Order: sequence, then structure tokens, then C-alpha cells
Amino acid sequence: MRFVPAILTPLLLLAAAPGVPSAQQATAGPAPSPAPAETPRPAHTVTHHRITIGGERISYDATVGSMILTDSRGKPAGEIYYTAYTRTDGNDAGHRPLTFAYNGGPGSASIWIQMGALGPRRVVTPDTAHAPPPPYTVVDNQYSPLDVTDLVFIDPIGTGFSHPLGDTPGAAFWGVEEDARSLEQFITRYLSENGRWNSPRYLLGESYGTTRSAVLAKMLQSRDNVDLNGVILMSPVLNFQTIAFARGNPLPYVLYLPAYAAVAWYHHALPEQPAELRPFLRKVERFATGEYAQALFAGERLEPAERTRVIHQLHEYTGLSEEYLDRADLQVDGGEFEKEFFREKGLAIGRLDARFAAPAGDPLAERVSFDPLSAAVGSAFTSAWNHYLRTELGFRTDRAYVVLGEVRPWDWAHGPRGPWPGYTDVAGDLADAMRYNPRLQVLVNSGLFDLATPYFATEYTVAHLGLPPELRANIRVEEYEAGHMMYLHEPALARLRENIVSFIERTSAAR
Repeated sequence: MRFVPAILTPLLLLAAAPGVPSAQQATAGPAPSPAPAETPRPAHTVTHHRITIGGERISYDATVGSMILTDSRGKPAGEIYYTAYTRTDGNDAGHRPLTFAYNGGPGSASIWIQMGALGPRRVVTPDTAHAPPPPYTVVDNQYSPLDVTDLVFIDPIGTGFSHPLGDTPGAAFWGVEEDARSLEQFITRYLSENGRWNSPRYLLGESYGTTRSAVLAKMLQSRDNVDLNGVILMSPVLNFQTIAFARGNPLPYVLYLPAYAAVAWYHHALPEQPAELRPFLRKVERFATGEYAQALFAGERLEPAERTRVIHQLHEYTGLSEEYLDRADLQVDGGEFEKEFFREKGLAIGRLDARFAAPAGDPLAERVSFDPLSAAVGSAFTSAWNHYLRTELGFRTDRAYVVLGEVRPWDWAHGPRGPWPGYTDVAGDLADAMRYNPRLQVLVNSGLFDLATPYFATEYTVAHLGLPPELRANIRVEEYEAGHMMYLHEPALARLRENIVSFIERTSAAR
């Protein structure tokens, strides 16, 4: 392995001549204005590697680089960093599939899907347990789709090493539309700078990254004439009304109930444990959208006998006590469920992956003080990535890599416009993108034990896109017995690779 040294972004230099001005200079009028600051130069480090995937030995280049984004006047506004993996032993690289990938937050860097699922190197963490302290194990990732698609992992402004330049405020990038516009510029320029305009193109986002993908897919296709072959959504949230717990919004209570039931089934906490998960969830889904939804809509008009019956059924499906469900007025939000589920054991379950549990802290608190999954794997991912970046990838910089950036305040304004404020909703953007490009295919991936973006909320959103039957057929939904980061469960990671590879192979073939 050899690497080309990085070209780091230089410090801005002030142009000033040393010494005292001459008399001629002193009497010639005002001193000349300082020369403009030097334009930052993008970073670029390349290393060469090999890996075996599916029994095939392949060669690839890893590039850690940056791109200088410009504002409407052509002035440098931000520097966005990326890590690209490009196969080098195939034919006709200009036609090879190309996938742009990123995480969520907003404010999350891309290390999670890069080091956990898609990249050629993967950090190994125990399933459902807190990772031990360092040293951490990084292995060749046999589940990477690099054999079928090149990969570009993007860190949006405010994450990783990416940052605003000059006097450009972070707010210029921190919003639903602002964020998508910055990645729109990055992607179109990446295609030009790397000769990839004729490559099959994909967007892959996780969590808020799916929100970004919906807006970005519409922008790229309708504003830039950049049609996409596919959009891959992992743990999606497109319509935020489906996860926004609030009195007067019964939708999330209905859509979270099947996830609560899945979690209770996983932990064997149900009064009567069903043998199989999927048939059980179908029963819970029917109850959630039927009797439970009717009870919530009835509110204080609900008859006492019917209320008692619904509470009992909620107990049967969640394992929560009937007394607690009665006090909660039939409505338990995600944070309350995470705290209450194992309260008697002194444990709290995870929001991102409810298979994880950790000591709960204050036994009287209504909500958990930290997410057990984040605590379990955060150090392993952060440490393994920083070591890998600075050793195997040969990248040098004094900047700290920001895993979770404070990209606040975030402008959430986006969605159907009306006389009053509403919830952020980008489902219409995805539907518009599919109508604009009727060949666009969508692969949706959800974890059954995810309490951040529950699978049934995703099913609801997909069923309400307002698409004709021929376009609805372009959407494929896959669900895994895992959490928000389904790839942390190795059997789910293996299935995820199979689904992504088959999706790309099917949608990238010339038709």
C-alpha cells in the first residue's frame, strides 16, 4: 500500500509587505488594499488497497478529499469532506454504479454506515452489549457492496471535517433545503471532476439522511437533469408527524404500537409469548389501526367498558401494566416506553435499538438519560474511524473529526404549505421525484426493534405517497429483526448486503 500525501487546506494569509514604507509611498495617497485571502485548496489523499468480497479479489482506491462549495456569487462558502472507494480492476469505470451515502442527525458524520455497513473496512462490536474498551477490531468487510458499486461517503457541513468558510454562517447550510442544496452542488461537481456522468447513480441515506435523500432526489432530477437509478432508504423518516408525540396528534401512538410489541416479544416480556414474531405483529397492526385508533379518536367520549378492554389489550401487546396504561390515558410515547419497560429491573432500553438495555439511573425519572446503543458503540466507531483514517488511509490534519455536530438552529421549514405551521414532510418530494422520473426505484430498509423511526410509521408513509399503481411497484420494502442501525446485527447486515446488491444490479443494467 502506498499513499499520496494530503494537500491540506492552507491558512488564510494576509498580504503585507515587511518594513517601513518609503517617502514616495508615504506621499502617494492611501495605502493599497490588502490582497484578497488565498482561496482554500481542497484536500486530496489517495491510498491503494485490495479486498476479497464473495470470493472475488478486487483492487480499489480510497480517496479522502474535500470540495470547496461556492455561494451564488461564486465565493467560497464551505468545505465539504468525503471518503470515496473506487474499484480499479474493472472495465469501463465511467459506467460503473456510483452510490453517494451519508448518515442522519441532522448533524451526524458518515462513519456509522461507512464503518458499520458499507465501507471496505468494518469495526466489530458485540451484538446488544457494550463494546469493551480499546483496542478495537477492524476487519475487511465481506458485506460491503464495493464489488458492485463505487462508494462516496459525504460529511455534510458541520460534521466530520466539513465546515463553513470565511464569513459564511453555518445557517447557510443548516436546514432541510439548505442542506440538500449543498449536497446537490457537491454531487454534480463530483460527477464532473471524476468523469462519472454516465455512471448509474444512487443516493443512500440513513435516518435523517433519508429525509435529505427525498429532497435531494427531487432537486437533482428536476433542477439539474440528473436522473437517478435508485434511492436506498435506511431507517427512514419522511413525514415527521408520524414520530412527533403530542397531545392532539394520535398518529405516532398508533404507528409506534407494533414496534413496542416487537420489543416486548424480543425480551420475552409478553403475558403470553407468541412463537413467531411476524404473525403476532400482523395482529397488533390490525388492532393499532382499528380499535386502538378508534379509542384515541374517541378521547373522553370513550365508553368505560371499551376503555378497560383497550387497556387490557395494550397490556397483552406491550407487557406494560394496566395501571400504568390507565394513568397514561392509553398514550405512551417512545421515551416513556423506553423508561417504563424495564423499570422494575432498574434498566432502560434503547431508542435506536431496543434490544440494548443499560442501567436506568434515577428510578423515578420518566425518561432515560442516555441511549444505551449510542453508549455501547460510540467509542468503538469514533476510535476505530480516527485510527483507520490517520493510518491506513494516510490522512493528516490538525482538525478534530466531528462525529455529532451542533448544527443548530436547524431550519425545519419544508412540506405542504398552508396558512399555519405544520410538520416537516418530505414524502411529497420523494413522490414528485418518482413521478418526474418513472424509472426511479426505491429500496426501503427498516428495523423492527427501532424506536426512533419505527417500521410501521414507514409502512404508513409509503402507503400514503399518492402514487399510481405502476409507480408504487417501484418501491421495495425490507424489514429486519434489528434496530435503527440494523447492520450492527450481523445476520441483518448479511441480508442488507444481499438486498442492496440485488437492487443495484437490477436497476443499473442497461434497459
